[in-house]
Amino acid sequence: MRHPHTRTTRTTRTTRRRVVGALAATLLCTAGLAAPAVADARTASPALADGLAPTPPMGFNNWNSTHCGADFNEAMVKGIADLFVAKGLKDAGYRYVNLDDCWALPQRDADGKLVPDPARFPGGIKAVADYVHAKGLKLGIYTSAGTKTCNDAGFPGALGHEYSDARQFADWGVDYLKYDNCNNQGVDAKQRYTTMRDALEATGRPIVLSICEWGENKPWEWAAGVGQLWRTTGDISDSWGSMVSILKQNLPLAPYAGPGHWNDPDMLEVGNGGMTDTEYRSHFSMWSVMAAPLLIGTDLRKASQATFDILDNKEVIAVDQDPLGKQGTVVSSEGGRWVVAKEMADGSRAIALFNESGSPQRIATSATAAGLPDAPAYTLRDLWQHRSYNTAGTVSAIVPAHGTVLVRVAADRRWAAHPPAVELGLDGSRFSEPGKASALTTSVTDLGRTTAEKVSVSLTGPAGWTVRAASPTKAPALPTGRALHTSWQVTAPAGTPKGSYDLELKASYRSPTGVRAESATTVTMTVADPPPAGSSYLSDLPWLSTSNGWGPVERDTSNGETAAGDGHPITIGGVVYAKGLGTHAQSEVDYYTGKACEKVTADVGVDDEEAANGTVSFEVWADGTKVASTGVLTTDMPAQPLTADVTGAEVIRLVVTDGGDGITSDHGDWADARITC
Repeated sequence: MRHPHTRTTRTTRTTRRRVVGALAATLLCTAGLAAPAVADARTASPALADGLAPTPPMGFNNWNSTHCGADFNEAMVKGIADLFVAKGLKDAGYRYVNLDDCWALPQRDADGKLVPDPARFPGGIKAVADYVHAKGLKLGIYTSAGTKTCNDAGFPGALGHEYSDARQFADWGVDYLKYDNCNNQGVDAKQRYTTMRDALEATGRPIVLSICEWGENKPWEWAAGVGQLWRTTGDISDSWGSMVSILKQNLPLAPYAGPGHWNDPDMLEVGNGGMTDTEYRSHFSMWSVMAAPLLIGTDLRKASQATFDILDNKEVIAVDQDPLGKQGTVVSSEGGRWVVAKEMADGSRAIALFNESGSPQRIATSATAAGLPDAPAYTLRDLWQHRSYNTAGTVSAIVPAHGTVLVRVAADRRWAAHPPAVELGLDGSRFSEPGKASALTTSVTDLGRTTAEKVSVSLTGPAGWTVRAASPTKAPALPTGRALHTSWQVTAPAGTPKGSYDLELKASYRSPTGVRAESATTVTMTVADPPPAGSSYLSDLPWLSTSNGWGPVERDTSNGETAAGDGHPITIGGVVYAKGLGTHAQSEVDYYTGKACEKVTADVGVDDEEAANGTVSFEVWADGTKVASTGVLTTDMPAQPLTADVTGAEVIRLVVTDGGDGITSDHGDWADARITC
């Protein structure tokens, strides 16, 4: 939870950054800081003898939804426990109801004991634990491996009080301890966390130890014998950019995870409102493929049914909770097209086709590339559609922007009992100008070992739209690898408001045994106008979409990290700019250019409000091709001119990456950004 990232402002999170930034400098100068390498960490089985967390912990933590707000209290915690039972989350495997920071008073009592805040927890922690236990659930609690926790109020940390605090936790009936890293006084991380491990073991109560030192000292190399899970990254925020950045940091650490020792890329943001349901399904899918702890971070008392549908998908949860305990590994990653495969205990593979980009893309792999043996055919189970098919070996799909197709593939002798898998494809522009026809071509391709028979395809638009087929929509049979291609003319009515509109593409067919099958996908069309002729400031133009590491992308100010409009004048190297875009890595801003523009120019760099640590890289992409980039820029560099040739592009994308070192103080400015059309 608490990795501070960004500018020194008034926010609680930024205050944490100042504290930890100073401590980091101290730590770097501390002799013997380097975490001891564990030579056999990748080959030995470091699962703890106590048998805790044989699969990744599942549960709830209040921080991402309430922080230290007044609604974090006993009633909330009990209400979450009630919902675990009432909504079937307990049956799905969620067990831990975890308290985060601010549950205690700022001062210990005269005996040096922790005191629960009587306003928040009038019955005390033990009463809450008893309530949770009575429902067959477990209770978690939080403190820091420092003199104080991360909150500005200065709640007492456990450094120097490990055995006393552990005894209190055990006496209260605590089952899980999240142990943070703030105010650590420069004490070696392994020493601090090992001391708490010993203190917990001394109580005689089995308590899961969640090491939350933000990956700063590579805990994956030493913590397998200390805790059951360890944070590998800084804090997640409820944004696409943050989630993707953390995903990329955690993916390479697969060799270190296994039963009783898990990589923890931080809690789930599903349902908190900063991402779409498509993006939340990707978040949940990728955390499950990575065998990550699944700790719900939204207030379930306010959650939508769509949120519950994501969190309660038992087929996806089964991927996360597979007893073999393998973290998924990257099979391929190119152009934002990710294939990640996870070996399962039954010999099958869970395969995620993850589309990082802002446009639909075809993502493909094969059963053998994912690690399965050669076979005449395979059973493919779509874990979000809950349908089974047979495939001759190809695993592919047109994956929506920011979407994930998650399947489970097995060399199953019963493959012929399922209809053949088909891939629905779409070629042509996904953009429409009101009153003008757009040409699209759909495809239905048989990926199965058996023939798809009596194939028909339909494309349905919103009310008032005209969708006409210009070629056949039916085929009597499609053998393996063959496709039905259909041309369409799609027209949005004149006067259609700008925005995104969904069309449904559907194929129906039969297997040779007569089994009816159907495959459907949503096609998103965007109604937009290209920029005006001449030179325009990009901050004055409507964008198609944005994603940002912290807070929204800002027009003509720096990024403020929280609410829109909380930035400052854009300033790079002492130069103040009146116009531009203020972002925070990982960031993307997309514009529709309608093949009518030629050039993008900007002065780019890290905003001066970041005094240290900022490292970013700026990129311009044209229709999925990178056409300009800066390399890594830092806080001590002046603005760099950037020019990109975007001639003929339909969509341009402005990207700010973290420079390869994780998201820390990464405020990237596109100062004086212009486009010429």
